Amino acid sequence: MNKNKIFLIALFLAACAPQQPQSDRPATVTLTVIGTNDVHGAILPAGTGGGLATFSGYVESVRAARAKDGGDVLLIDAGDMWQGTLESNLVEGKSVVEAYNAMGYTAATIGNHEFDFGPVGENSVPVNKGDDPRGALKKRITEANFPVLSANIVYAANGENIDWENVTPSTMVEAAGAKIGIIGLTTEHTLAVTATANTVGLEITPLADAIVREATALRDDGADVVIVTAHAGGYCTEWDDPHDLSSCDPDNELVKVANALPAGLVDHIVAGHMHRPMAHFINGIAVTSAFSSTRGFDRVDFTLDAASGEVLGLRIFPPQMICPAFNRDSGDCEWSETDPTVIERAVYEGTVVRPIPEVVAIADQARRHTQAIKSESLGVFLETPFPLDGTPESPLARLFTEAILEGVDADISIHNVTGGIRAELDAGPVTFGDIFEISPFDNRVVVLDLSGADLRRVITAQARRSSRRAGFAGMRVFVDCVDNAIDIRMVLNNGREIADDDRILVSTNDFLATLGDGILSPAMPEGGFQFEEDARFNRDLIVDWFKKRGGTLSAREFSSDDQRRWNFSDAYPAQCNR
Repeated sequence: MNKNKIFLIALFLAACAPQQPQSDRPATVTLTVIGTNDVHGAILPAGTGGGLATFSGYVESVRAARAKDGGDVLLIDAGDMWQGTLESNLVEGKSVVEAYNAMGYTAATIGNHEFDFGPVGENSVPVNKGDDPRGALKKRITEANFPVLSANIVYAANGENIDWENVTPSTMVEAAGAKIGIIGLTTEHTLAVTATANTVGLEITPLADAIVREATALRDDGADVVIVTAHAGGYCTEWDDPHDLSSCDPDNELVKVANALPAGLVDHIVAGHMHRPMAHFINGIAVTSAFSSTRGFDRVDFTLDAASGEVLGLRIFPPQMICPAFNRDSGDCEWSETDPTVIERAVYEGTVVRPIPEVVAIADQARRHTQAIKSESLGVFLETPFPLDGTPESPLARLFTEAILEGVDADISIHNVTGGIRAELDAGPVTFGDIFEISPFDNRVVVLDLSGADLRRVITAQARRSSRRAGFAGMRVFVDCVDNAIDIRMVLNNGREIADDDRILVSTNDFLATLGDGILSPAMPEGGFQFEEDARFNRDLIVDWFKKRGGTLSAREFSSDDQRRWNFSDAYPAQCNR
């Protein structure tokens, strides 16, 4: 028999052979979406954060699990990626982008702190003619191997979406046999919590409108799954039951946005900005968020029809803490190398957590680059920790405002101690790295000449707030309600009460002087404040203060109940009518 006949017979028999039954093929496939938010430059382990290097090991464990079952993994970030650590700030976020590239991020959105570096170079705001106020941000974005998404940052002049290189309102990717649409958004509060000089010419449009527009277009283009990554958030205090919203604040920005969306339009929102976890179904949407500074990540697993890509179900995981190893005896997380007989490496998805070598190398390089700077001793030993409890009367807030006031020629200092101070001080010797962690922003010193009436308007607005009040030094404030109207008395440290026609020199920073956080808005003159910007950062004043102070310090020295700066009368109700 010739070879051609043998081939034809074999081909015929193969065609007639029984095929593998359709039922033997996997009917479903798993798509895992891992979310990060508010990484703030945390490449290295610090405090209770595992760093991007440790986190990369968790990502690899999930990828190994999906490789076994034929699924896929998407890695998505919800903004505020690189501002916050010396390792990142010294290179304007470059090390974080490199780590994200090595980890294989799918997409990210723009957070308000992405604008903090201003132009490329040492100036954090435009100084020279031709400086691009978004120069550093644009440069980092072009270095990313993933799209950076922005559906609601627009040009004020024409209302059109920003058209920077590698920025798009949304993107479509294919994963696990499905088409996945991803939309990027930034909080509507961005312009109030970002240096005005770096956001000039931009506007932020409503989140819900941008989501509906982009999600509709993605669905029309065949998206099986629509995911929103939003630098906007909310928070819940319990995460055991994703259907139980009783611990969630219904008034937070993202909760309101999720409830405003048409049913079925969006499947998942990866949130951020609030630094608080969420793992809940809101209006049928899986809304997740994790702790900041790589302390944890969020996760949703989609079960998809393997043939059609249709979503058959999804599971929301509670926030997962990022820890490299555990103590076998206590179960506590271990952050440094100790006795290997006691330490057991973390296991996730049945696989030992092993960081990606390239990410480890990037982190090590960043560590070497900053080690000498961070370890500089300031000559002070803290006998106790200096906590930051979210109030302007915390020991650290009082120290912060006093240190800045002592470094300038002014009557008082006013600062956004909630939000402006980013860490606490631990007991022990104080280093430059410690001060950088509490004050990572390159905000420069500003002294404003205000009338007593202007200052009264500022303090009155702050007194009406129920949280996040400004901190100050150099005076005490007494708040009462007289004839159903708020009554404010401001008394300088020398005992003199501030009258409306007095002139008061107020030390603050350029962020607040350009309406950051809205603290000084009630006193803002038409055309803005006129001031000469000091060459020094607020951080420099605090460093100098510690160096001059020397010796030992205790939080008790900054926590006297007899000398509280904010003093509310028992007769002062929650709200005075006038």
